Amino acid sequence: MNMEQDSSTRKTILTMLKTGGPLGVGEMAKRLGITEMAVRRHLNTLERDGYVGSQIVRQSMGRPMHVYRLTEAADDLFPKNYHTLTLDLLGELADDEDGVGKLFDKRKEKLLRKYEPEMEGKPLEERVEKLADIQNANGYMVEWEKTGRGFAITEYNCPISQVANRYNEACECEQRLFEGLLGTKVERTECLAKGDGKCVYHIQTKPR
Repeated sequence: MNMEQDSSTRKTILTMLKTGGPLGVGEMAKRLGITEMAVRRHLNTLERDGYVGSQIVRQSMGRPMHVYRLTEAADDLFPKNYHTLTLDLLGELADDEDGVGKLFDKRKEKLLRKYEPEMEGKPLEERVEKLADIQNANGYMVEWEKTGRGFAITEYNCPISQVANRYNEACECEQRLFEGLLGTKVERTECLAKGDGKCVYHIQTKPR
């Protein structure tokens, strides 16, 4: 395997751990279609570079096994756009100093005006798919699916995590933006900013 293939495999492992959570060597080998020895070689490199850590997990049957997870350093490898949000907020702050909540509300309205034309006339499922495309283009690593009560959008990365961790208004703004673009009730059940492994939004099929 050449260096380019090695790099590609390690990127796949990082993405797998980002979207799938802690995993053992056997599971990664199965998903990648390579040997466990090859997976360990890549993990050793990622561990040496500080992107992956391991811990021993005891099982109900059999020997304890090592599982691997991403480190904080690995978070910087995924898309971020802090500068874009910061500039947007500073631009609004120059005109209005009434508080962070109002700033995020202005940002929500700006994004609504930007994306509403792409939603116009589309049924809900196509709107959900389009919203997922928009969020993916902005670095959120999104998946969407049909559920028993509607649809669900899962975001595995938060490009504005440093802001969202400090200001809950950022998460509330995103939820209201989704409701505005989809025209229906949206419920957030998991949140990266609150320590969960992902953001999950459940979308009702009935319009507001």
